[in-house]
Amino acid sequence: MNGALALLGFDLLRPQWAAAALAALVVLVVGAWGVRARVAARRALVAERHAERFLPRFSANRARLRVVLASLALLFGALALLGPVRGYTLRDVQRKGLDLVVCVDTSRSMLVQDVKPDRLTRARREVLGLLDKLQGDRVALLAFAGDVRHVAPLTHDRATLGAFVKTLNTDENLKGGTDLGLALEHALKLFDGKTGAHEAIILITDGEDLEARGLAVALEAKQHGIRVYVVGMGTPEGGKIPEADHRGFVRDETGKEVVSSLDGTSLATLAESTGGAYLSIANATLPLEELYEKRIARLEARELVAGKERIPHDRFQWPLALTLLCLLCEFGLREKRPARQRAAAPAVPPARSLPDTDSRLDKDAA
Repeated sequence: MNGALALLGFDLLRPQWAAAALAALVVLVVGAWGVRARVAARRALVAERHAERFLPRFSANRARLRVVLASLALLFGALALLGPVRGYTLRDVQRKGLDLVVCVDTSRSMLVQDVKPDRLTRARREVLGLLDKLQGDRVALLAFAGDVRHVAPLTHDRATLGAFVKTLNTDENLKGGTDLGLALEHALKLFDGKTGAHEAIILITDGEDLEARGLAVALEAKQHGIRVYVVGMGTPEGGKIPEADHRGFVRDETGKEVVSSLDGTSLATLAESTGGAYLSIANATLPLEELYEKRIARLEARELVAGKERIPHDRFQWPLALTLLCLLCEFGLREKRPARQRAAAPAVPPARSLPDTDSRLDKDAA
């Protein structure tokens, strides 16, 4: 049925009702069997040569036609349930939401396995969990280490964002290190600059703001009313940083293996200076989702144009009209043929006029 409708230029709005068309087939099969059984029963009751005498008005063809009409009525009714669509109207979609820029640290220290399976994998999971919570919010995605990469602009397309999140890795970094200030500068450039009441930056990192450059940019964000929320990826105990070939661990100038541990003091100061908040993966099971539900989602949302929405033209009225027509024909059709018109009675000849007996008797008497 879908292929036939596609050839006619129709789409289906509710394809889950496709099984309803089977009811028409069931009625057709059962009805045909019933008509056949009734014809056989009549033949068993009355010999075929006497059928016209005892059952002069029964019509098996009319009975079969009623079954066909009932089946067609169900078929057209099922088609109306499927919602045949032909033509669309484009309409602007207005949604209330926030503008969020998510900055994910992709420095090599994010491969440390003090958080299972490793920090970067958990960071990707945190962002994917956030995308599942969003309603009308727009999200942009940045990846940073010593440099910053614009992965996705502000968009409502959560499916595409999720695909980009899964591709985040440490191999595309052009410069080592963790430059929090540079990441925040690029995040600020993605906002329209009108007001920060509806905007926020989410920073996911295991680095520290040792030179306070991130704090300086965060204070600039605060002047625009933009809050920064930070998720610390790592534990105080930390872990060794794997080499690029995964055959060993990164060593310092003295040859000692480097241990990367998380000290969230500077990160908490950075977030709180803007009116935001800080959570560590070591202190919360799902820190990013917790920050969103308890803090970010409570920010004042604004009207955002979410693009164009296609409004389909449901043409269910067309098959529904055919359904009603088939039902009316089926109800109005009878299995008995209309009675034949009786032959006209022969004309009665006019009565002959009898002679006047009294007048004849008078003449005889005279």
